[in-house]
Amino acid sequence: MRKIMRSVAVAAAVTLVAAGCADSGGGSGSGSGPIVVGSVNALSGAATFPEASAAAKAVFDAANASGGVNGRQIQYKALDDKGDPAAAATAAREVVGADNAVALVGSSSLIECEINNKYYEQQKILSISGIGVDPACFNSPNISPANVGPYHDMTLTLLYGSEVLKLDNICALLEIAGNTLPSYQAAIDEWTKITGKKLTYLDATVPYGGSDYTSYIVKARSAGCKAITVNPVEPDSIGQLKAAAAQGWNDVTWLLLTSVYSENYAKAVSNAGAGVYVPAEFYPFTDAASSQNKEWRELMTKNNIPLTSFSQGGYLAAKYFLQVIKGIQGDINRESVTKALQEMQPITDPMVGTPYVFGKGKTHHDNTAGWPIKLTTGSNKWELAADDWLRIPKN
Repeated sequence: MRKIMRSVAVAAAVTLVAAGCADSGGGSGSGSGPIVVGSVNALSGAATFPEASAAAKAVFDAANASGGVNGRQIQYKALDDKGDPAAAATAAREVVGADNAVALVGSSSLIECEINNKYYEQQKILSISGIGVDPACFNSPNISPANVGPYHDMTLTLLYGSEVLKLDNICALLEIAGNTLPSYQAAIDEWTKITGKKLTYLDATVPYGGSDYTSYIVKARSAGCKAITVNPVEPDSIGQLKAAAAQGWNDVTWLLLTSVYSENYAKAVSNAGAGVYVPAEFYPFTDAASSQNKEWRELMTKNNIPLTSFSQGGYLAAKYFLQVIKGIQGDINRESVTKALQEMQPITDPMVGTPYVFGKGKTHHDNTAGWPIKLTTGSNKWELAADDWLRIPKN
C-alpha cells in the first residue's frame, strides 16, 4: 500500500498540472431527458470499495421505479478509477465533461478527491461522496462526504478511550499514506485541545501491509502504553493484534477506526487484548434488529449488496441528494442542483449522529459523531458499547 501511495503522489502531480488545462464548461441536464449523476470509485486495483456506488445505484433505481424525480429518470454512471491517478482524472472528465452530470454522488476512492477537487471547482459541480478518505475530501468547497472520515474518527476513538474508558498512557501507531500525516496530527491535537491530555508515545512509521509488526509492538509496550490508537486496514490490524498476543501483551486496549469494522474482521480476531473499540461512522450495521438501519438493510438485501459501512455511506449520499433535488422548482441541471445543495437545510437521519448539510463552506468536515462498538476476546462479534452517539464537542 505504501508503494502504491508513493506512485499516486508522483502521478498526481502530473495529473493536477494537466487539470489546469481542462475546459471549464458547465454542463447541465436536459429539461426532459434523464438526470445524469456520476461517481468516481475504486472498483478495481489494490484496494476496492464497490459497495458505496452500488448502494447509491440501488437508491436511484428505487426512485426511478417510483416515477423518478419530477417525471425524469436518474441515469447513474459509476466509473472506475482503478486506484490510478490518471484513470481517476479521466473518469471525472468523462462523467462531468462528456456526460454533463449534474452532480457526483456516492463516490468512494483512496485518491479521487485529491486528483479531481480542483477540476470540480473549475466545472462548478458538487460531489456528495459516499465515503471520503483522503484529506482533500474534507478540505474542498465542492466535496462534502456523507461519512465522518478517518480524522474525526481518530479524535472520537481517543475521546472514548480517555473520557469514557478512563484510560491513561494512550499511544498512537500511525500508518501514513500520501499527505495524511498532518490531518491525523490535527485529529490528535483536537483531542488534546478538548481533554488537555497528550499521547504517551507516537510512531508514525508503521507500514501498510507489513509482514511483521513485532518491533512496533515491542517499542509501544516498552514506552508504557496501556492503550493504542491505530488507523489500520483490516489485515494490518489483525497482524498487530497477533503480534501483541505473541508478546503476551493481553491487557492492552485497542482504540481503532471504522476501517476495521466488518464481520470478517471480528471472525478473524481471537485475542483482542483488553478489547477493540471503534466509533462507527454510521449506526452499527451489526445491530441486526435496529430500526435505524431498517430501510437501508432491506434495500441492500434486496439488491445483494454487502452490509458494510461503505454501503451505508453510498446509500445516505443518494438519499440526501434525492431529498434536495426533489425540492427544486424548474429545470434540474448542474446550476440548479449546485444552488440547491448550497442552500439546503440540514437533513437528519437515524443512521447518523450529525445532520447533513452541504452548504457554501470552503471545507466540509461537519459529521462529528460516532457510535461506539466493541470486540472482546473470544466473542468474534461486534457489540454496542454505548446507548447513544459519541460527539466531538463544538468549540
